[in-house]
Amino acid sequence: MRSAMRFVVAGLVSVLAGVVPAGVAEGRPGGCDWTQWGQGAAHNGQSCAAGQRDLRLLSRLVVDPFAEQEEADGFGALGVHFPAPLVDGDGNVFFLRKGGSYVPCDPPGSGEPAPCGVFDPENLNRMTWSIQAMRWQRGQLVPRWTFTSDWKPTQRGSEAMFQSAMSDDHVYVPGAGGTVFQLAKGNGRVVRRINPFGGSIDPAAFVSGGLTLDAHGTLLYNVIKPEPGPNGLTDGHGFLVRASRDRISMVDYRTLIPGAPGATDLCYSNFRVSGFPLPWPPPPQPDGSPTLPPQVPCLSQRAGFNVAPAVGPDGTIVTVTRPHSFNLNDYGYIVALNPDLSLKWATSLRGHLNDGCGILAPYGGGIFDCRPGTAVGVDPQTNLAPAAGVNDNSSASPVILPDGGVVYGSFTFYNGGRGHLVKIDRQGRFLGTYDFGWDSTPGVYRHDGTYSLLLKDNHYRTNGPFHVTRLDADLNVEWSHAATETRTCQREPDGTVTCVDDGEHPDGFEWCISAPAIDRDGNVYGLNEDGNLYAIDKFGRQRAKVFLSKTIAAAYTPVSLDAQGRVYAQNNGELYVLGR
Repeated sequence: MRSAMRFVVAGLVSVLAGVVPAGVAEGRPGGCDWTQWGQGAAHNGQSCAAGQRDLRLLSRLVVDPFAEQEEADGFGALGVHFPAPLVDGDGNVFFLRKGGSYVPCDPPGSGEPAPCGVFDPENLNRMTWSIQAMRWQRGQLVPRWTFTSDWKPTQRGSEAMFQSAMSDDHVYVPGAGGTVFQLAKGNGRVVRRINPFGGSIDPAAFVSGGLTLDAHGTLLYNVIKPEPGPNGLTDGHGFLVRASRDRISMVDYRTLIPGAPGATDLCYSNFRVSGFPLPWPPPPQPDGSPTLPPQVPCLSQRAGFNVAPAVGPDGTIVTVTRPHSFNLNDYGYIVALNPDLSLKWATSLRGHLNDGCGILAPYGGGIFDCRPGTAVGVDPQTNLAPAAGVNDNSSASPVILPDGGVVYGSFTFYNGGRGHLVKIDRQGRFLGTYDFGWDSTPGVYRHDGTYSLLLKDNHYRTNGPFHVTRLDADLNVEWSHAATETRTCQREPDGTVTCVDDGEHPDGFEWCISAPAIDRDGNVYGLNEDGNLYAIDKFGRQRAKVFLSKTIAAAYTPVSLDAQGRVYAQNNGELYVLGR
């Protein structure tokens, strides 16, 4: 649903390699396993399997038993970054299962009686995060084992992602203190606990974002280790960890990126968090110079909270960083590293956009508008050239493209919260953007010697239209498929589906796709806020539509495909498996 976007708005108002042949995906031999976020190490979301037709419900499993309470406490938004289910060709399935306890607020969202609700870390720590292992046997999913981690989410607006990764023999699960559990795939036994810091577990450190496994089984992931910073602020270290079978190494982002602002440097905040009244930006100074927002300590660089590093076929690692300061989205970098964790290049996400006031942000008095008379192109929140932001409420991760380039779904608020999809070439040179990228890890469909990108394309400012869009390799639109369902529906206890048309969604509902699944034929699979799982063919035509549980009860969620073409989708805190 609009969960991630609603959390942002609520805060406002209260090389890499040559071309991979079509049909060949990453993973273990055969390439049809869904091993991690975005299917494989490049996060391109394409399987070598053909998705099944005539989809029906095969299995329905509880992932988050607290989903409805969390949604109520989140002001109608289920602000959970659900991970992608992992599936292999042997019929194994691994997915998140939350447990423990959750105390809802009364009334919902009030914060009382504390600790309660989705914004209270103490309440979140009452919950547990587990990996549930199941296996297909005679057409049924049969439980095998469950492993409960000691991992806890970092809470800044929405629940951080608990994303595991899978190899031929092991499942890797985030743990407390920046550690990762390596489990035997067959029985869930702990093979080892990967601790990059050695010794006892440091409760201040935490695994940030999804785990990534490269083609050699080497594990890569981000760790954030907070510490006191200047002026009473929280700064810290951000590490990229590399763990092979016999060696653990890491690099600190705070010293990795040349020219990146540091803990004591000053960065421009924005008029929103500084409490300036609308419309933004404020009028010019008496001498006619533009008014700029206050400057604050930049703090050190770290990875975005939900970023999973991407790895190309040649071993090049790509990740995304930003300052520790939660309000400084606009000082981010796309960073490429060599396999030994030495820097390959780092590209700032500032200085590339000029499409703010008078272009994507109209002149007016609203929260997405610009004060009349403001210079064309600037960001109304800063009165500076817009920057492609790295927002901690987003689950977007970098995607390595068949031509060696990289795309990343950044955040920008001035264009109605749509963000920008940013494209960088294999040398780190900025190539261009598409005017949508928010909370999106786009899928890649390789075909005819080239490739296309698939992503959600929602218009939040006008409450529609809502599209799934396919772009060519140069970020030009090939087609857009509009959401047309206007009814609000729910699945009743007896399995029947009832719907009402209340007239509140004449342009349909938004797409809730954080990372789509694409099959070998170019069909794309994704969830809509209307509660349906859709399959759209390579020409932009609807191929399938299956209602799951409930309208407006889906966080932005990924979809997975298994080697048999079954589809794994999530709605209302439940995992649905669809197939013939």
